[in-house]
Order: sequence, then C-alpha cells, then structure tokens
Amino acid sequence: MTLLTVLTVPDSRLRIKAKPVSVFDEKLSILFDDMLETMYVEDGAGLAAPQVGIDLRVVVMDVSERENESCVYKMVNPEVTWRSKELSVCNEGCLSVPEQRAEISRPAAIKMHYLDENGVLQHIETDGFLATCIQHEMDHLDGKLYIDYLSTLKRQMYINKVKRIKKYESEN
Repeated sequence: MTLLTVLTVPDSRLRIKAKPVSVFDEKLSILFDDMLETMYVEDGAGLAAPQVGIDLRVVVMDVSERENESCVYKMVNPEVTWRSKELSVCNEGCLSVPEQRAEISRPAAIKMHYLDENGVLQHIETDGFLATCIQHEMDHLDGKLYIDYLSTLKRQMYINKVKRIKKYESEN
C-alpha cells in the first residue's frame, strides 16, 4: 500500500468536480486500500479521492469507533436520494483543513445509494454521525469543503490558519 498526500486548502484541486467511475478493476482496489491507509495514518473518519488529487467519485469511511461495530465503507459514485428537513449540527473537521473545526448544520438523516468496490449497488438510510460523514465526504466530490458553509470572513480565516501551519511545518 502507498501513503497518499492529502491536499490542503487553498489547493485548487480540492475545488474540482470528480468524475464518475465506470471501471471496477485492480487499480480501483489499490486506490481504496491506499486511501484507507492514508485516512488511518492521518487519523480521519473519511477521505474522498479529490482530497488526494484524484478526480474520481470515490469515498472511504470508517466510523467504527462511533458506531460500536465495524463500519468501513468503500463507495463509488455515491448519490443522496433524500434528505430530511430536520437539521443536525456537528462539530466537523477535515484532513484538507487541518487542525480546524467548526459547527456545521446538515440534514439529520439521509437515504443514499452507491456502488461498492465490486460494482454492486448498495442502499443506506441513516442519521447521526454516519449521515454527517457521508454528506461531508460527498461534498468533496463536488469540490465543496465544510468551510464553505461558513461566512466568507470565517472561511478565509481558516484558510489563513492552514497556510500558517503549513509554512511553519515546512520551515521546521
């Protein structure tokens, strides 16, 4: 497995709309493994392919710790088909916006489908942390970050903090 580099704001590649996957082969399987390894090393709950510079509609998530059971997801071409009107607020963070968190309001429950790593159609109806995580990761597939839900001033403040962190890390 290969550890991938996670892109951080303000990298413009994070704003690209990812392309649908049509081929389920060894390359896709390797991508899933590499993304999961990278997510674990970076201590994340989810990772979308655009975050590692790959413009494909691919997401991995592991919410096992929150759900008290094995909950590893490998999603291809995920699509939300229903969102509740009821909202839920979650303190979100993101590997592409390191060391920053913000309260983000999203639909509390969703229904969605995706293709698994073998190209088999899967359906999920969920709420809570998993619903938040899915919506967060799917935003990445459309070039959107959780900080886009904040005011322009706050969003820029977060981006500037990340720039300072990256500059400090590169100097030391």
